[in-house]
Amino acid sequence: MDWSKLAFSYTKTNTIITSLYKNGEWGPLESSTDDTIRISALAGSLQYGIEAFEGLKAYEGCDGKIRLFRPEENAKRLQRSADFLGIQAPCTDMFIKACERAVLENREFLPPYSSGASLYIRPFIIGVNPQVGLICPHEVLFVVAVTPVGAYAAEALKPIKVLLARDHDRAAPMGTGSYKIGGNYAAAMLAGIKAKQQGYAMILYLESANRKYIDEFSSSNFFGIKDNSYITPDSDTVLPSITNKSLLQLAQDMGLTTERRKIALEELHEMDEIGACGTAVVITPVHEVVDNHNNITIKVGESERAGHISTALYNKLTGIQFGRKHDTHNWCRIIT
Repeated sequence: MDWSKLAFSYTKTNTIITSLYKNGEWGPLESSTDDTIRISALAGSLQYGIEAFEGLKAYEGCDGKIRLFRPEENAKRLQRSADFLGIQAPCTDMFIKACERAVLENREFLPPYSSGASLYIRPFIIGVNPQVGLICPHEVLFVVAVTPVGAYAAEALKPIKVLLARDHDRAAPMGTGSYKIGGNYAAAMLAGIKAKQQGYAMILYLESANRKYIDEFSSSNFFGIKDNSYITPDSDTVLPSITNKSLLQLAQDMGLTTERRKIALEELHEMDEIGACGTAVVITPVHEVVDNHNNITIKVGESERAGHISTALYNKLTGIQFGRKHDTHNWCRIIT
């Protein structure tokens, strides 16, 4: 495989790992070489969108060891999403075992350290029993699939231009925005495609209640650097990003102050750096935020390179993930 040509796309691997929750208990973890699954046409996941998913990565380190980055946090977030949907999720131990097994059974698809790429892990749960009533499914399929991926953006740390959403909301107040369920992404899918057709890398959403404060990007959290502070929105409709949580800690380690608070749109002008952060992108710096409705373009930082704090945070986080830097907080789980 030519690792240098990897994009953030799906490549079929050897196996997927599955387990069925039925009659009040989880079945054994099983391997399948077929990446298709058979469920009822009237399954709750198909009829009412009863499903939740996660995303994490496995990395081959500079020492040859395979690392998972904070998988227990993904397990807890999946459990939180499942609780919101009223369905069962695997316990943390089962979740991690399934992820480790998926990586080991597909070891040949783990990109080598020299490539800078990684193995993306997609655990998900779906309601599978047939239903027409508006009830929570009592049978749930847990699946873990993996695929080798390159960078989500075309080039790591390359500043991008984003579109400010003025005629579309990603999530409603007191709605599902803070849960990692498919409906949240479906709501932003078409708007994101149209934005890319217009030359924007992604969309920056405002909170939908008042449209005064920054919420998040279409696929990742927002952060800003201002006066040696790392600032990220405090919002009930923002997904609790594990990457953002980690960057907050690393920013503190670097001597920055950190803030979770409401960020007024007008404050973007005062930022030294802004960026998107998440598992797929890690950090993508943002140079331009375009508000077409008001014919305003907000420019932050340089157009050709990321700010020095964003760069330092990116290097620190990826250094831990690939084993180049000391894992002070014991975030990485070594697969043996």
